Amino acid sequence: MSLLGKAALAMWWEVPQEAQQELAHWHAHEHFPERLAIPGFLRASRWTDADGGNGFFVVYELHDHAVLASAPYVARLNAPTPWSTRMMPLHQQMVRTQCRVVHSRGALTARHALTVRCAPAPGQAEALPRALGDWVDSAWARPGIVGLHVLQHAPPALAVTAEQVIRGNADRAADWVLVASGYDRATLQALAQADLGEPGLQAMGAAPQAVRRLHALAYSATPPDMH
Repeated sequence: MSLLGKAALAMWWEVPQEAQQELAHWHAHEHFPERLAIPGFLRASRWTDADGGNGFFVVYELHDHAVLASAPYVARLNAPTPWSTRMMPLHQQMVRTQCRVVHSRGALTARHALTVRCAPAPGQAEALPRALGDWVDSAWARPGIVGLHVLQHAPPALAVTAEQVIRGNADRAADWVLVASGYDRATLQALAQADLGEPGLQAMGAAPQAVRRLHALAYSATPPDMH
């Protein structure tokens, strides 16, 4: 697998425009270092809305799925810093998806990332991942694209955490997450209309009304970067 590990935490949220600069500062200089100090956190990456909107997309690549319920991680979730406590309520429309990595080819970090959140159509729960795997293998090295990755939601058995309470305990999740990484924005935009558009995804077994977002890379780091 090309992602750094067998699991990931994928998140989307929006932050009011007036808080964007502080969020970026907090995320880069407190939150990422805090998370990357936890055993099993291998890389953290943050993207902004490619069109200048208020949305963020964040991925933590994890050694394995057990990291999501590990004692060090749960301890951090239940003991947010004062700065985190102030920032968490600003995470609006949070979609927080704990995932297993199902398919991964090529790189994750690139200038742009197209994310697609979808669910299987009725009766297509087994067909969808097979079709997505075949598509990833055939499409990941196209010009403009550097990597394609498929994640499946697999929530660990955890009680509600202090951070969730601060955010209002209204986190949502996506059944399936597709991430297309690339250096050419137009290629990813075309992908969102063609292969990963509604007809293309439904032909692979996805239900209608998938959510597509285009993002621009803001920052990516690994644990050694924190020293």
